[in-house]
Amino acid sequence: MKYVIFDFDGTIADSKIVFISAWNKIAEKYHFEKMKLTELENIKKLTIKERCKMLNFPMYKLPIIIPQLYKLYRQSINDLELFDGIKDVLTELNKKGVNTAIISSNSEENIQLFLKRNNIESVKDIICSSHIFGKDKLLSRFLKLKQLDADEVIYVGDEQRDIIACKKTGIKIIWVEWGYDSIEVVQAEEPDYKASSPAEIMQLI
Repeated sequence: MKYVIFDFDGTIADSKIVFISAWNKIAEKYHFEKMKLTELENIKKLTIKERCKMLNFPMYKLPIIIPQLYKLYRQSINDLELFDGIKDVLTELNKKGVNTAIISSNSEENIQLFLKRNNIESVKDIICSSHIFGKDKLLSRFLKLKQLDADEVIYVGDEQRDIIACKKTGIKIIWVEWGYDSIEVVQAEEPDYKASSPAEIMQLI
Protein backbone atom coordinates (compact mmCIF):
# COMPACT_ATOMS: atom_id res chain seq x y z
CA MET A 1 0.00 0.00 0.00
CA LYS A 2 1.69 3.17 -1.22
CA TYR A 3 -1.17 5.70 -1.26
CA VAL A 4 -4.48 6.19 0.49
CA ILE A 5 -6.65 8.59 -1.52
CA PHE A 6 -9.42 10.44 0.30
CA ASP A 7 -12.51 12.19 -0.92
CA PHE A 8 -12.92 15.58 0.79
CA ASP A 9 -16.53 16.66 1.41
CA GLY A 10 -18.39 14.13 3.53
CA THR A 11 -15.25 12.07 4.20
CA ILE A 12 -12.66 14.43 5.71
CA ALA A 13 -14.72 17.60 6.08
CA ASP A 14 -18.20 17.84 7.56
CA SER A 15 -19.51 20.42 5.11
CA LYS A 16 -23.26 19.81 5.37
CA ILE A 17 -24.14 23.20 6.87
CA VAL A 18 -21.85 25.06 4.45
CA PHE A 19 -23.26 23.24 1.43
CA ILE A 20 -26.87 23.80 2.43
CA SER A 21 -26.22 27.50 3.01
CA ALA A 22 -24.48 27.84 -0.38
CA TRP A 23 -27.18 25.85 -2.16
CA ASN A 24 -30.01 27.92 -0.65
CA LYS A 25 -28.41 31.15 -1.94
CA ILE A 26 -28.26 29.65 -5.43
CA ALA A 27 -31.80 28.29 -5.09
CA GLU A 28 -33.08 31.76 -4.22
CA LYS A 29 -31.29 33.30 -7.19
CA TYR A 30 -32.44 30.72 -9.76
CA HIS A 31 -35.78 29.71 -8.20
CA PHE A 32 -34.85 26.15 -7.25
CA GLU A 33 -36.16 24.44 -4.12
CA LYS A 34 -34.26 25.21 -0.90
CA MET A 35 -32.95 22.59 1.54
CA LYS A 36 -33.40 22.30 5.28
CA LEU A 37 -30.87 20.65 7.58
CA THR A 38 -33.70 18.55 9.03
CA GLU A 39 -34.26 17.03 5.57
CA LEU A 40 -30.67 15.85 5.21
CA GLU A 41 -31.15 12.28 6.46
CA ASN A 42 -33.89 11.72 3.88
CA ILE A 43 -31.85 13.43 1.13
CA LYS A 44 -28.91 11.08 1.85
CA LYS A 45 -31.14 8.17 0.80
CA LEU A 46 -31.68 9.67 -2.67
CA THR A 47 -29.47 9.35 -5.74
CA ILE A 48 -28.11 12.55 -7.34
CA LYS A 49 -30.80 12.30 -10.03
CA GLU A 50 -33.53 11.98 -7.39
CA ARG A 51 -32.12 14.91 -5.41
CA CYS A 52 -32.12 17.11 -8.50
CA LYS A 53 -35.76 16.21 -9.13
CA MET A 54 -36.68 17.00 -5.51
CA LEU A 55 -34.92 20.38 -5.71
CA ASN A 56 -36.48 21.23 -9.09
CA PHE A 57 -32.97 21.44 -10.51
CA PRO A 58 -32.18 20.25 -14.07
CA MET A 59 -29.03 18.08 -14.07
CA TYR A 60 -27.75 19.58 -17.32
CA LYS A 61 -27.10 22.82 -15.40
CA LEU A 62 -24.58 21.16 -13.07
CA PRO A 63 -21.49 22.46 -14.97
CA ILE A 64 -22.86 26.02 -14.66
CA ILE A 65 -23.94 25.81 -11.02
CA ILE A 66 -21.06 23.82 -9.45
CA PRO A 67 -18.43 26.63 -9.81
CA GLN A 68 -20.90 29.12 -8.29
CA LEU A 69 -21.64 26.70 -5.47
CA TYR A 70 -17.97 26.33 -4.52
CA LYS A 71 -17.43 30.09 -4.72
CA LEU A 72 -20.16 30.57 -2.11
CA TYR A 73 -18.72 27.61 -0.19
CA ARG A 74 -15.39 29.49 0.00
CA GLN A 75 -17.11 32.38 1.82
CA SER A 76 -18.10 30.02 4.66
CA ILE A 77 -14.90 27.93 4.76
CA ASN A 78 -14.35 28.76 8.44
CA ASP A 79 -17.61 26.98 9.28
CA LEU A 80 -16.29 23.65 7.99
CA GLU A 81 -15.66 21.00 10.63
CA LEU A 82 -13.15 18.14 10.57
CA PHE A 83 -14.79 14.78 11.28
CA ASP A 84 -13.64 13.46 14.66
CA GLY A 85 -10.80 10.98 14.27
CA ILE A 86 -9.87 11.79 10.66
CA LYS A 87 -6.81 13.83 11.62
CA ASP A 88 -5.58 10.87 13.69
CA VAL A 89 -5.93 8.61 10.63
CA LEU A 90 -3.93 11.01 8.44
CA THR A 91 -1.25 11.35 11.12
CA GLU A 92 -0.99 7.58 11.65
CA LEU A 93 -0.72 6.86 7.93
CA ASN A 94 2.07 9.43 7.67
CA LYS A 95 3.92 7.79 10.59
CA LYS A 96 3.67 4.42 8.85
CA GLY A 97 5.14 5.85 5.65
CA VAL A 98 1.92 5.65 3.64
CA ASN A 99 1.31 8.66 1.40
CA THR A 100 -2.08 10.37 1.39
CA ALA A 101 -3.85 12.33 -1.33
CA ILE A 102 -7.19 14.05 -1.84
CA ILE A 103 -9.18 13.77 -5.07
CA SER A 104 -12.27 15.95 -5.05
CA SER A 105 -14.76 17.94 -7.11
CA ASN A 106 -14.24 20.79 -4.65
CA SER A 107 -11.61 23.47 -5.44
CA GLU A 108 -7.96 23.07 -4.48
CA GLU A 109 -8.03 26.51 -2.85
CA ASN A 110 -10.87 25.48 -0.53
CA ILE A 111 -9.14 22.24 0.43
CA GLN A 112 -5.76 23.91 1.04
CA LEU A 113 -7.37 26.54 3.27
CA PHE A 114 -9.16 23.87 5.29
CA LEU A 115 -6.05 21.71 5.75
CA LYS A 116 -4.00 24.74 6.81
CA ARG A 117 -6.64 25.84 9.33
CA ASN A 118 -6.62 22.35 10.86
CA ASN A 119 -2.79 22.05 10.87
CA ILE A 120 -2.79 19.05 8.51
CA GLU A 121 0.49 18.92 6.62
CA SER A 122 0.75 15.23 5.73
CA VAL A 123 -1.44 15.24 2.58
CA LYS A 124 0.98 14.93 -0.36
CA ASP A 125 -1.28 15.60 -3.34
CA ILE A 126 -4.57 17.37 -4.08
CA ILE A 127 -6.25 16.81 -7.45
CA CYS A 128 -9.53 18.54 -8.26
CA SER A 129 -12.09 18.77 -11.04
CA SER A 130 -15.41 20.59 -11.21
CA HIS A 131 -16.91 17.62 -13.14
CA ILE A 132 -18.64 15.67 -10.39
CA PHE A 133 -18.98 12.51 -12.51
CA GLY A 134 -15.40 12.43 -13.84
CA LYS A 135 -13.57 11.08 -10.81
CA ASP A 136 -12.51 7.88 -12.59
CA LYS A 137 -10.50 10.03 -15.03
CA LEU A 138 -8.82 11.80 -12.10
CA LEU A 139 -7.97 8.47 -10.52
CA SER A 140 -6.52 7.11 -13.77
CA ARG A 141 -4.49 10.29 -14.21
CA PHE A 142 -3.21 10.00 -10.65
CA LEU A 143 -2.10 6.38 -11.13
CA LYS A 144 -0.28 7.30 -14.34
CA LEU A 145 1.33 10.39 -12.78
CA LYS A 146 2.63 8.46 -9.77
CA GLN A 147 3.42 5.29 -11.79
CA LEU A 148 1.22 3.21 -9.51
CA ASP A 149 -0.78 0.04 -10.06
CA ALA A 150 -4.42 0.04 -8.91
CA ASP A 151 -3.64 -2.46 -6.12
CA GLU A 152 -1.04 -0.10 -4.62
CA VAL A 153 -3.70 2.43 -3.60
CA ILE A 154 -7.04 2.43 -1.82
CA TYR A 155 -9.75 5.09 -1.97
CA VAL A 156 -11.81 6.37 0.97
CA GLY A 157 -15.10 8.01 0.01
CA ASP A 158 -18.73 8.46 0.95
CA GLU A 159 -20.74 8.58 -2.28
CA GLN A 160 -22.13 6.23 -4.89
CA ARG A 161 -20.17 8.04 -7.62
CA ASP A 162 -16.93 7.34 -5.70
CA ILE A 163 -17.63 3.61 -5.79
CA ILE A 164 -18.50 3.68 -9.50
CA ALA A 165 -15.28 5.58 -10.28
CA CYS A 166 -13.18 3.08 -8.31
CA LYS A 167 -14.82 0.10 -10.03
CA LYS A 168 -13.94 1.63 -13.41
CA THR A 169 -10.27 2.00 -12.44
CA GLY A 170 -9.89 -1.24 -10.48
CA ILE A 171 -9.15 0.55 -7.20
CA LYS A 172 -10.53 -0.86 -3.95
CA ILE A 173 -12.72 1.53 -1.94
CA ILE A 174 -13.60 1.97 1.71
CA TRP A 175 -17.07 3.53 1.88
CA VAL A 176 -17.63 5.65 5.03
CA GLU A 177 -21.10 5.86 6.48
CA TRP A 178 -20.85 9.40 7.91
CA GLY A 179 -20.93 11.15 4.52
CA TYR A 180 -23.49 12.31 1.95
CA ASP A 181 -24.85 8.97 0.68
CA SER A 182 -26.61 6.46 2.89
CA ILE A 183 -26.20 2.68 2.68
CA GLU A 184 -29.52 2.51 0.79
CA VAL A 185 -27.93 4.46 -2.07
CA VAL A 186 -24.53 2.72 -2.22
CA GLN A 187 -25.22 -0.91 -1.35
CA ALA A 188 -26.17 -1.87 -4.92
CA GLU A 189 -22.68 -0.77 -6.05
CA GLU A 190 -21.10 -3.18 -3.54
CA PRO A 191 -18.25 -1.17 -2.00
CA ASP A 192 -15.23 -3.36 -1.16
CA TYR A 193 -15.18 -2.27 2.48
CA LYS A 194 -17.38 -0.25 4.84
CA ALA A 195 -16.25 1.89 7.79
CA SER A 196 -18.52 3.24 10.50
CA SER A 197 -15.73 5.27 12.14
CA PRO A 198 -12.33 6.72 11.15
CA ALA A 199 -10.66 4.16 13.46
CA GLU A 200 -12.10 1.40 11.25
CA ILE A 201 -10.32 2.91 8.23
CA MET A 202 -6.99 2.19 9.91
CA GLN A 203 -8.08 -1.34 10.87
CA LEU A 204 -9.07 -2.09 7.27
CA ILE A 205 -5.86 -0.68 5.80
